[in-house]
Amino acid sequence: MRVVVALGGNALLERTERPDADIQERHVLRAVDALAPIARDHELVVTHGNGPQVGLLAAESEKDPDLEHPYPFDVLGAQTQGMIGYWLLQALENALPARGVATVLTQTLVDADDPAFGDPQKFVGPLYDEDTARRLSAARGWTVRPDEKGFRRVVASPEPRSIVEIAEVDALLAGGSVVVCAGGGGIPVVRRPDGRLAGVEAVIDKDLTAALLAEHVHADALVILTDVPAVEIDHGTPRARPIGRTTVAELRALSFAPGSMGPKVEAACRFVTATGGIAAIGQLGDAPGLLAGSAGTVVEPAGGGRR
Repeated sequence: MRVVVALGGNALLERTERPDADIQERHVLRAVDALAPIARDHELVVTHGNGPQVGLLAAESEKDPDLEHPYPFDVLGAQTQGMIGYWLLQALENALPARGVATVLTQTLVDADDPAFGDPQKFVGPLYDEDTARRLSAARGWTVRPDEKGFRRVVASPEPRSIVEIAEVDALLAGGSVVVCAGGGGIPVVRRPDGRLAGVEAVIDKDLTAALLAEHVHADALVILTDVPAVEIDHGTPRARPIGRTTVAELRALSFAPGSMGPKVEAACRFVTATGGIAAIGQLGDAPGLLAGSAGTVVEPAGGGRR
């Protein structure tokens, strides 16, 4: 099969951890240990989140006295693609010495008039207590929102429309390579009236881009890896219970947190609806089981998958 796996940003850096390079590299090695069995048996595309990392780089850029203006988010997104893409590239090469591996710096096209630019929702950076978050918001012009155990900065997250380098990704897959691409949802760009591309201030949701990527490379399965074993009904309450096998219609009848599980569920539903393939959501250590349908939440077309 051809499989797209989306690694959550929190799979590479847990919410309470220091963002040191060695800590993140250890998480990458753990992720690759889970992905290697899939890569040995299937064609594999890996994408990843960048919320903690892009927020860290943004905060550093804001405070840098040598900069007249902080780096824009398209540039910061490119930086995180290079950093995380390098770690994944090297770990995959070491784990799969007989396979070609490539990391592709990837741009994602969005609409310049997307309403998300006026309503920031995408969490980036570390957790803060409320007082610290309000102080930073006032000092730096940030928008902050509550995020489960604290407050985080939020930025615009426009809808991904197309992946600029999709033909290059296709060519690498056709040549037998494992491909790492579309990290952090892709570098956000718009197309100007003269046809040229230009970066914009945003962070695209990586799960929605992963669904678009999986559709465009004709994947058979989309696996979304996060820090919980499965999607839950009534998450965070005493009534919480996991969802096993389900359909798009069943999931769409429920509601999920817009800043966390909501985009993952939406991405899974979009992929299954568009392709008739299988989507699965669960934790990193269950990656092979998610693909096999024996772990996590597995979303199928109403009549069963095409597999």
